[in-house]
Amino acid sequence: MDLNLTAVVLGIVEGLTEFLPVSSTGHLVLATRLFGYDLKDWEVFNIVIQLPAIMAVVVVFWPTFADVARGALRRETQSLHFIRNVLIAFIPAAVLGVLLKKKIDFLLESPIVVAIALIVGGIAIIVIERIARQRAYEPVSALPAGRSFAIGIVQCIAMIPGVSRSGATIMGALAMGENRRTAAEFSFFLAVPTMFGATVKQLFDNRHALAAHSGSVGLTQIAIGSVVSFVVSLVVIRLFIGYISRHGFVPFAIYRIVIGSLALILLLKA
Repeated sequence: MDLNLTAVVLGIVEGLTEFLPVSSTGHLVLATRLFGYDLKDWEVFNIVIQLPAIMAVVVVFWPTFADVARGALRRETQSLHFIRNVLIAFIPAAVLGVLLKKKIDFLLESPIVVAIALIVGGIAIIVIERIARQRAYEPVSALPAGRSFAIGIVQCIAMIPGVSRSGATIMGALAMGENRRTAAEFSFFLAVPTMFGATVKQLFDNRHALAAHSGSVGLTQIAIGSVVSFVVSLVVIRLFIGYISRHGFVPFAIYRIVIGSLALILLLKA
C-alpha cells in the first residue's frame, strides 16, 4: 500500500480508537502488521499521531480548560482541585513509563500480546459493567485526591499494548463507583498530560532519525496522519459521552473480544 494512503488509514484508526476503550495502540500495531509493514518503521509515526488526537480534547473542552486556568489564577478551590486530580493521576504513568521503557517497547513488537490483551480487556469490561455501582455524576474537580491517584495507578496497566489507556482509566473509575460520564471525562482530561509526555519523549528519543529523514516513513506521513487523526478525534469525542451514557461500554467489550480473537487467529496462522 502507498505510504501516504497508509498514513491516512492509520490516522483514521488512531482518531477512532484513542478515546474508546478498545486500545488505539493495539489497533495501530495490528493494522501496521496486517498491512505487511515492519513495526519499527512506523513506531514513531504511531506515537506522534496520538498528539493531535489529544489536542482535539483541548479544542472540544476548551471552555473547561479556560475556566480552570482563570480559576487557578484566582486560587479558586474547584480549579485547583481539578489540576491536582489530573496531575496526581498522571504521576504513576510518568514514573513507570520512564522506568519500564525498554519492556514497553519490547511488548509493542508483539501483535500476539495485543490480541490477547484485547480479549482479556473485553471480558474485564463486561464484568466491571455488571458489578460496578455508580454514584451520581460529579465533576473531575470533586473527586478525592486518593481516588484520582488510584485511577492513575490503574492507567499504568495500559502500558501493556492492547489494554487501552482510556479503557483502563474508565474501567478503573467505574470499579471505584464513579459515574460513566465522570469516568469518561476524567479519562479525556488525563489523556492530555499522559499522551503529550509520551509523544514528546518519543520525538526526543528519535530526533536524529527524524532530522535525517531516515527510514521509509518520514515527516510527510506523520503530517498526513496527524491531520487525519485530529479531525476524526474531534468527531469521536463529541459523540462518545452521549453514546456511553445511553448504552454503556459492553458494545466496546464485545468488539474487543471479536477483533482480538480474529487477530489472534490470523497471527497464529501466519
